[in-house]
Formats: sequence, structure tokens, C-alpha cells
Amino acid sequence: MMRTVGKSLALLSVVLSLSAHAERPMNVDDAGTLEKGGAKLEFGWSKDDKAKGLEAAAGFGPIDNVEVELGLARTRDSSVSPSETTHGHGLAIKWVPLQSETGLSAGLKYEYGRDRLDGVSTRVHGLTGLLTWAFDGGQLVHVNLGREIAHERGDSEGANTWGVGLDLPLTEQFHFIVETFGVEHDGPDRAVGLRYEILDGLKVSGAVGRGNGRNFANAGIAWEF
Repeated sequence: MMRTVGKSLALLSVVLSLSAHAERPMNVDDAGTLEKGGAKLEFGWSKDDKAKGLEAAAGFGPIDNVEVELGLARTRDSSVSPSETTHGHGLAIKWVPLQSETGLSAGLKYEYGRDRLDGVSTRVHGLTGLLTWAFDGGQLVHVNLGREIAHERGDSEGANTWGVGLDLPLTEQFHFIVETFGVEHDGPDRAVGLRYEILDGLKVSGAVGRGNGRNFANAGIAWEF
């Protein structure tokens, strides 16, 4: 029997935690890419109810307005006996032809994720529209609307996805994050977080949230160069 789309898509978000999973610690992605020739590395820890995981990801800007990301993840769910360990990997490609320092930026993101649990693989494909509005004061509003389809043992299941996030600078280096996001037929998840730039391009972050009867959190470090 196929796992629910909600669980499969949650696993995808762990695998693609940099958003592709957006700029940490956000789940809602921004309409922006690395500069041509730019790169980034990210490492993080996450917790979703009883499941805890580690993830790593790398991104590269091969051409203008395009960003390619690769991710690896491992999660362990201790709510069942014996505990279950999931291994996953993923790919994301962002194309953002409209990018503005203030006002509207818009683009698309394609995601592919695959996880393996007890010898069973689940593959997820997703396409998401990305919108960002940047205010003169540095505040950012992100909106995501997408569709993701999970494939397992010859069966397929699809769901629409959505998200709205606010990135509010408290100082030049210190940002406050608030967001809500979800999958069709499930209730919304809500999270708040902080991001701090230690050095130019080096950032640490963390967030906590709640939704659908469980708590979740993430923490990590990212380096853009």
C-alpha cells in the first residue's frame, strides 16, 4: 500500500531542505537564485514529531537566473518499534526570469525527490510557482503554489501545495521569519524562526512550528560563496 501523499511530500521537504527548501530556516521558497558562478553549501538538523533527521545540500548557479540544487537526507522515526530509518536524495532546479531588488520577482521550481524505507522507494515530482515581493525597507513576502505527485510501487498520488512566508529584517544581519504552508487535504503548518549572518555569506538559523497535531523544528548553517 502506498504511503500517504502528505508523508511522502514531507519526506521530500526534508530531502530538499534548502529549498530548494528555500533559504533556511524557511519552508516557503523565494523567487531568487544564486548569481552566475555562485555556489552554496548547507547542513542541518530537523525534527518532525518523533522523527529526527540530518541533511546536507549544495547549490550552484550555472547561468543567469537559474539555480541547481542537490540534497541528501537521513531521518529516523522512533515512534514505531523497531524504529524506521529513511534515506533520501533530491534535485531541484529554479528558473526565475523576473528578479527585482524591489517589487515583484517571479519564477518556477522543479523538484525531484526519492526516499527509501524498508526496501520500498517513493519518488516525488513537483512543480511550484514562486512569487516574491520586496519592499524598500528590505521586507520580503514569498508566495508558493504548486503541484506534487508521489509514485510508489506502480501507484501515483498527487496533491496541490501552497505557502506564504514573511522575511523581516530586524537589523542588517538579523532576520525574523514567519510562515504558513501546507498540502491539499491537510491543515496548515505554521512556523517562526530566526536567521543571523555571522560573516559575509555565512548564516546560522533555526525555526519551530506546529501543525496537524505535531510539533516540528529545524536548525542549520549555510555558506554562500
